Amino acid sequence: MNKGVLIIISGPSGSGKGTVVKALPPEEGYALSISVTTRAPREGEVDGRDYFFRTEEEFARMRDNDELLEHILFVGHNYGTPKFYMEQKINEGKNVVLEIEVNGALQVKEKYPDSVLVFLIPPTWDELKRRLIGRGTEDLNTIERRIKRAQDEITLIEQYDYLVINDEVENAVDRIGTIIAAEQLKPKRSMNAINLFKGAVN
Repeated sequence: MNKGVLIIISGPSGSGKGTVVKALPPEEGYALSISVTTRAPREGEVDGRDYFFRTEEEFARMRDNDELLEHILFVGHNYGTPKFYMEQKINEGKNVVLEIEVNGALQVKEKYPDSVLVFLIPPTWDELKRRLIGRGTEDLNTIERRIKRAQDEITLIEQYDYLVINDEVENAVDRIGTIIAAEQLKPKRSMNAINLFKGAVN
């Protein structure tokens, strides 16, 4: 059995990355990464399903022991991506999907070079702005800040392995599936089969 692929999906606000990630069919071998957090569980949240809930001391130990692929302090609480869960699922042949912002994605790529970076964008810049405004949940100042951040994030596209245009969610899901299928055919991910052939030749 080949190992799975760690696929990291990033994109500006309004790109639809959260919707696309939720639409990836689990029956096709996808497993969503679960973050570690120091915040308390909210009503209905379950440890090991929604998050791995840890104390500040436990989180600090994981960080200091290099057990996190990336981490960030957000609104007074620590969040991070645990290596153990990702490695467990990949060894089971699952394709682990990690949805994080650009800087975190580049941190993970540095620590785990075999990861696959996918940048998700709408078909046009005007569509991105339309989606942000159409949410109706934020004031114009917040929207302007998100647009400025999107401009900064887009300058880093060339550091990604793939660019996926999210015109329709179903199309974006299909494109990501095609990317994973291609990645799984790379020789570096099929060493067991290669070694069998080498053994036969020798």
